[in-house]
Amino acid sequence: MSSPISRRLGRGAEAAASRTGGKVGRRLALGAVALFLSTLIFWVPFYFVIINSLKDQTQSADLSMAWPTSFHFIANYKAVLTASEHMLVRAFLNSALLTVLSIGILVLVAAMAGFVLQRREGGRASSLINFLVLAGLMIPPAIVPTIWVLDGIHLFKTLAGITLVEVSLHFPFAAILYKAFVASLPREIDESAMIDGCGGGRLFASIIFPLLKPVTSTIIVLTSINVFNDFVNPLYFFPGAANATVQLTLYNFMSRFTTSWNLLFADIVLISIPMLILFVFFNKKIVAGMTAGAVKG
Repeated sequence: MSSPISRRLGRGAEAAASRTGGKVGRRLALGAVALFLSTLIFWVPFYFVIINSLKDQTQSADLSMAWPTSFHFIANYKAVLTASEHMLVRAFLNSALLTVLSIGILVLVAAMAGFVLQRREGGRASSLINFLVLAGLMIPPAIVPTIWVLDGIHLFKTLAGITLVEVSLHFPFAAILYKAFVASLPREIDESAMIDGCGGGRLFASIIFPLLKPVTSTIIVLTSINVFNDFVNPLYFFPGAANATVQLTLYNFMSRFTTSWNLLFADIVLISIPMLILFVFFNKKIVAGMTAGAVKG
């Protein structure tokens, strides 16, 4: 015959097991809901684009998710790649060059700015500078004045001009991320390097910048996606058929009266592949870089 103590212990174990099972069940339910929503939000539209890129012009005009009666994979994608004298190929080169130049300049400038803003925090001008950086996130860019400035310095319709625009627009976010990450680096590193005779430039280049690798990876991935997929800025600040970027090639298959939806969707698939691959392989680095400076060490 069991004692009262053993019965109470048994009931406690059953209650704990019931609570644990309830928590596991709630996690599974939340996971199932998240999976369903991600499928609905991302994969259904992606399926719609892919399936219509395999149809002919007549079938794709219905804009339905029905399976094509005949596949036109090679014909559609070949037409997209050769349209307007291989404009998409030139656009890929322009977008890739713009992305690489913008990322290189942005990482260097924003990393130095974040380091200085954090290490010299509390100075007379630090509050004003921090406000100006935050203002860059809140105030939208003015198109006409920017065109006027670029034209005045002879950089309008040039790769250098659009690169400066992209760097300027992404600088506030990158500088804030770098500043938050630098806050997690102990100041003793700076002091030890200074005692050993290391100057400010060498301290940053040899010691601090290599430690910024997690947040640098995050900025590279996020900014690459934004710059490569940018539509508005190249449209206004980098016009011209020879300067077309990948997003502007969508105009090739759109018109006022007839739109080749099958070619338009094929173009969307082609220009989405590079950034999709980049995001799939580096999504963990994005999360790591965003959270690395959350806790000050």
